[in-house]
Amino acid sequence: MRIRSASVAVPAPQDPALSAVRGQHPVSPGSYYERIDEHRYKPTDHASGAWDPAEQHVSPLAGLIVHTIDQHVAGQPDSGLTVARLGFDILGRLALGECEIRVETIRPGRTIELLEAVALIAGRPVVTARAWRLASCDTTAVAGGGAEALTPPGALASWPLHSVWPGGYIASLDVRPLAPPRPGRATAWISTGLDLVAGEPSSPLASYVALVDTANGIAARQSPTAWMFPNVDLTIHLHRRPEGRWTGLDTTVTFGPSGHGVTSTVLHDTAGPVGHAQQILTVRPQPS
Repeated sequence: MRIRSASVAVPAPQDPALSAVRGQHPVSPGSYYERIDEHRYKPTDHASGAWDPAEQHVSPLAGLIVHTIDQHVAGQPDSGLTVARLGFDILGRLALGECEIRVETIRPGRTIELLEAVALIAGRPVVTARAWRLASCDTTAVAGGGAEALTPPGALASWPLHSVWPGGYIASLDVRPLAPPRPGRATAWISTGLDLVAGEPSSPLASYVALVDTANGIAARQSPTAWMFPNVDLTIHLHRRPEGRWTGLDTTVTFGPSGHGVTSTVLHDTAGPVGHAQQILTVRPQPS
């Protein structure tokens, strides 16, 4: 099946901003970040953003934050708790520079635990994240209520999302829509062949979360050359832990009449639905 580009697509053939970024940052053939020390990481050009290639895209940064949360948890006795909710608040510009991530347990517990992570660039907090970890038990007998599973990605053709958005992160993705995306509505599988951190294995959760923020870009209601609609948060609720290399996004975008919007996504892996994601948007015209 041949997938046509979304009706809001705009050409992005030669991206001068991305070319400039590649002259200043490591061009990694296989990762979004490189570790500097215990808490600091350097983004590669593959992490550069869609609104501004001189900034980091928040999607791989969210995955990196989960990666550091995993490492924080790995240094503690096994409690059997798993992540059920992740909330990211974007505090400001994500410069494409070294970032430091600190994680602490702010509400310990045997059955419920709350962790907080802060990402800093040039000493300034740019993203805060909180993760609720809950006790796990066998509830197979009562499991149900999720959406229908999506058509597997292997049966679908790739779509060049980089025809809509610039930046190294978008260029790194394999995007496979179930149907031609239309303004405000898209369902697609997304994967990447890149590691999150060079030379380090990442958990299925960290790799999965590293792609979720893409939801706001696959179902753009308006051309990003005419309108701005960046999200200032990302909240993920999970009823099942995702597995595998594909992130499924069944996404709807709504714009209100007063400058606000919401991107709502049912999250899938190849076995079926795993949860939901929400992003609040600030909507405004591009400067003329």
